[in-house]
Amino acid sequence: MAHHKSALKRIRQTETRRLQNKYHAKTTRNALKKLRESSDKKEAEELLPKVSSMLDKLAKRNIIHKNKASNLKAKIASHVKSL
Repeated sequence: MAHHKSALKRIRQTETRRLQNKYHAKTTRNALKKLRESSDKKEAEELLPKVSSMLDKLAKRNIIHKNKASNLKAKIASHVKSL
């Protein structure tokens, strides 16, 4: 167990950030899944900028790597284009 006040605060901060990161990552994964499963081009085109933005934010926060975000964005863009 931590003995310093600063260490106790760091533990609280880490837990809060972990839960927030988990929430954002899961929300983005669900949005990606919804976009991939959609067969309606109009709906997919509406979702594409939102999902791309979510991926950029995850990469900015270092939840996922920026190259992974880039690869995912390219894949979903080609999926929407192929509809």
